[in-house]
Amino acid sequence: MMLNSRSYVNEMCLCVLLLLALSGIGVTNSQSIVTTLPGFDGELPFKLETGYIGIGDTDDVQLFYYFIESERDPVTDPLMLWLTGGPGCSGLSALVYEIGPLAFDVEAWNGSLPTLVVNKYSWTRVANIIFIDQPVGTGYSYATTESGKNTSDTKAVAQAYSFLRKWLTSHPQFQANPLYIGGDSYSGFTLPLLVQTILDGIEAGNEPDMGLQGYILGNPVTDSFVDDNSRIPYVHRVNLISDELYERAKLFCNGDYINIDFNNSLCVTSLDAIKQCLLQINLVHILEPQCAFAAPRRKEIEWDLRVREAEEMEYLLSQNKLPKLTCRSFGYMLSHKWANDDAVKAALYVREGTLESSWMRCLKSLPFYTEEISSTIAYHQNFTRTGLRALIYSGDHDISVPYIGTLSWVNNLKVPIFDQWRPWYVDGQIAGYLQKYTNDNFRLTYVTLKGAGHTAPEYKHKESMNMVERWFAYYPI
Repeated sequence: MMLNSRSYVNEMCLCVLLLLALSGIGVTNSQSIVTTLPGFDGELPFKLETGYIGIGDTDDVQLFYYFIESERDPVTDPLMLWLTGGPGCSGLSALVYEIGPLAFDVEAWNGSLPTLVVNKYSWTRVANIIFIDQPVGTGYSYATTESGKNTSDTKAVAQAYSFLRKWLTSHPQFQANPLYIGGDSYSGFTLPLLVQTILDGIEAGNEPDMGLQGYILGNPVTDSFVDDNSRIPYVHRVNLISDELYERAKLFCNGDYINIDFNNSLCVTSLDAIKQCLLQINLVHILEPQCAFAAPRRKEIEWDLRVREAEEMEYLLSQNKLPKLTCRSFGYMLSHKWANDDAVKAALYVREGTLESSWMRCLKSLPFYTEEISSTIAYHQNFTRTGLRALIYSGDHDISVPYIGTLSWVNNLKVPIFDQWRPWYVDGQIAGYLQKYTNDNFRLTYVTLKGAGHTAPEYKHKESMNMVERWFAYYPI
């Protein structure tokens, strides 16, 4: 049959579009299986998938993710979407430093491409986990338009929900798995809103179906006042300030160390004395060294952990040889060396030209991001009527989000205590302490990890893996 020129062009366009779709070129969603990685010896002993999912009417936001199937039974084990904190910390951070199956061999680094080893206490031994780079601009995620770069707490949550729906649609084999949402640190602000959004979507009949069972939060920022105000009682409890200093501050500041009346000289003087005791303390783990070589001696406490790390990274990355003092941030530097390597980006199927600047584990700031949430206690209160399960855990050596502040708001949910404060064990040793709460519609387990800091699994891999394995299995921790 003869075709006129317009029909011929239309037919050719359709063929080209079909070929593009089949080849993956120009498609806003993509996924690829990664079997080997630069720096890792041999094939990966687990199934790793990376990809992008487009968000928005024009898919102008492209969220990058790492998905690792459960190494035990991916068909029946839980599926968990993990939100790394920040805002602006890459999902790769949680994958290699906290709960994933890989870790950098810090001691073996000789200046070349960092090497990777297996973390035998990975949470992927008992769960399928999606690590996502969000909000947009984090890690390898990017926007194709200027407007797409603008985001906020609520926009990031809406985009994470859209991501999860699209991901489940393209992975229907996981739609029947029990679904959990997990995260730590700043995710304490965004994760509860995402859980509520999922609940609302289930009630509205949104597709695909989501079998949401509960959520996990570690060292979570939850209420700006409760968390921050608990720091002074915490540092007194762990003997970083004297009884006298604490009693003076409590008396003169009337127990409020945040909303300070600067005309109250006695309160101001007391808090300044406390500040001098804390300036050289590591805020994420009180027993670990402060990397004093990374910056001049501080005159003020920098509570923004992203700023502190960025200053250390600038110093470490500028050095031609290893510093004499090895601290935790040295290990963070290796992720910058590794993730910015062209061979690594090619192996992960990162799209060329989409990274505007160097990859960073945690961005110092997100210029297009608006922080809107100051408390999520009301969301947790609502969850006590939903039938969900919750696991809240804290590293008990963290000043930035002290466990006593977290325990305070947990207790104020007014859910009856089912299991009183007691130790829990790993290999016959006390791994921390726990308290369980339950009513007819909600079960919450609060756990401390003894000796851990902020992002607790990073410090206690074995203990945290035991904790989450028991919790997922409904087995007593």
